[in-house]
Amino acid sequence: MDKLLEEIYSMDKTAMEEASRRVMLGGGTRGMPTIVRGKGVRVFDVDDKSYIDCTSQSWALYLGFANSELNSTVCDHISNMSHVHQGFDTPMRYYLAKLLTDIAPGDLNRVSFTVGGGPAIEGAMKVCIKNTQLSREFLCLYDSYHGTTLGIMGASWVSTRSSGKLAGGSRFLPLTRPFIRVPNAYCYRCPLGLERKNCDLACAKMLEITLNKGVAGNAAGLIVEPIQASAGQIILPKEYLAEVRRICTKYGVPLVFDEIQTYCRIGEFFAAQYFDVTPDIIAMGKGLGAGLPIAAVIISDKLEGFEANGEELHTFANNSLAQVSAIKQIKMMQEWVLDNCRKQGAYLRQGLEKLQLDFPEIGDIRQAGLHIGVEMVKDPVSKAPAPEETAAIRKTAMKNGVIFGKSGPVNHIIKIKPPLIVSREECDEILDVFGKALKTVLRD
Repeated sequence: MDKLLEEIYSMDKTAMEEASRRVMLGGGTRGMPTIVRGKGVRVFDVDDKSYIDCTSQSWALYLGFANSELNSTVCDHISNMSHVHQGFDTPMRYYLAKLLTDIAPGDLNRVSFTVGGGPAIEGAMKVCIKNTQLSREFLCLYDSYHGTTLGIMGASWVSTRSSGKLAGGSRFLPLTRPFIRVPNAYCYRCPLGLERKNCDLACAKMLEITLNKGVAGNAAGLIVEPIQASAGQIILPKEYLAEVRRICTKYGVPLVFDEIQTYCRIGEFFAAQYFDVTPDIIAMGKGLGAGLPIAAVIISDKLEGFEANGEELHTFANNSLAQVSAIKQIKMMQEWVLDNCRKQGAYLRQGLEKLQLDFPEIGDIRQAGLHIGVEMVKDPVSKAPAPEETAAIRKTAMKNGVIFGKSGPVNHIIKIKPPLIVSREECDEILDVFGKALKTVLRD
């Protein structure tokens, strides 16, 4: 091993954790294991304890840790170059752009690369503004999450009272732009108090009413996660998204799909294909680079894109290493990984439904591919959220070797989103640990 790496890996555990608390500013949640290595779907902490990682490291490692096939391609490329200025053309950038437009739906045939999910959404907003007249107002859905950069933070629920209190981004509201919010299609907890069987898509009707009555001038764009992840893994109904598409077309409002968490994870390359609804713009990030930072905006041929005059510049928007990693991952997705995602996602759902028979506190199971949310409630009649129990279940599962995520406005949804290479045997282990955690917290 390289001597510098040896020095890093051999750091004293106590000193490292103390230094982290003292010099590291926050970011994500504290209290997680200190990871030193990973392989496949597993991570190993400083005590060499193994965990199946059902967070895929912020949902970004579709191929898991240390994938040898991916690493071989990336290592071969890094001997040639890594960073390239955005103003220079490269074969890697062209190849990835062509590949993405080949697999994208409809007439989404032009790509702009950027450095992360938040900037990708902001890039999409720039395209919207360029293509609408007398417009400044953007719309988003209740409980949406689109990032924490200043341009998009106002559309993310962490900056609102949706969790029952002001949190996180609320401190920066003087610097952020406001977004007009419309009801989401959260059918398990309809924000309008209706039942899906006879609601007549009232939430979509509220969007149209808002465009008519609640926006000064024209709307610049509507930003939608086809599956709302941080809101609670909410799978928006296909017919709702189709109606949203119709309304946006009618009013000339660009429809942006935030596919930062849905790209590949639901068993198709894009949620637009899964739901058979094509937006005007798709924003991508997280898993696009198979663990290396890269994001993209794909736009319709109908829209005017960026010009080479400073409209969209990022130093690392032409990261050739991340581009090669993204290309290799797409090839692997086409060969077998997307199929595995569909199969193992369906298998996990079957196992969760069996657990639900013994634990009615599992109020709802929402699954598309390996994009899975389990809503925990006090009881299935009142549907009262169970955030304390959810936290305890997650903590218990972590002690037993599986790391789950949490989401929802009051953190009462367990997120089960392992790397897309997860095996049937590893799914059995996930279900076993989850079942034992449910028993420990809810019964023992």
